[in-house]
Amino acid sequence: MVLPSVAGLDVRPFSRVFRALSDETRLRIVALLAHGELCVCHIENALALPQPSVSRALGILKSAGVVDSRRDGSWVHYRLVDQDTPELQVVIESVGKAFGSQRVMRSDLVRLKKSCGPGACE
Repeated sequence: MVLPSVAGLDVRPFSRVFRALSDETRLRIVALLAHGELCVCHIENALALPQPSVSRALGILKSAGVVDSRRDGSWVHYRLVDQDTPELQVVIESVGKAFGSQRVMRSDLVRLKKSCGPGACE
């Protein structure tokens, strides 16, 4: 089966990313990660959400190829993945810029700054 394309452009990666971004929590995570790599505990604190909710959202974003993770001891750090398609890269970057100015995102950033610092992940 051949999936539809637009002028030779494979729409599957776009569909996967847009589905992953179709949730407020996941959008908030992407906006936070636009500022750089974060430990999962910082994401939880910034969003004021329980660990299972954040982990589920991060799993969806990781499956869609939006984020990647690395383990550092018992902590997991997440970062945005550079997209293979320039158009998708623009979409991901735009989320961070556009949503960063929203009130809820500004509140997330304030909580993030309070939760980060020496010994914050201990």
